[in-house]
Amino acid sequence: MQEGKAGLYARDLTEARWVKSSKSGYLPECVEVADLGGGAVAIRDSENKDLPPLRFTAQEWTAFREGVREGEFG
Repeated sequence: MQEGKAGLYARDLTEARWVKSSKSGYLPECVEVADLGGGAVAIRDSENKDLPPLRFTAQEWTAFREGVREGEFG
């Protein structure tokens, strides 16, 4: 069973491992992603780490990735 939004936002991300895309090169403006398990992720602004990260269920993250691949956001 997948964890819902409330459960994702209840999680403590203090020990989360944040990863910046290797495609971003040396650009400071980037997002970082943390794997929350089960396909869920958290996203944060790499330059504004004091803002709370957004959290996405596995279904939401999959839909977003598919939309990017299909050019929905371009």
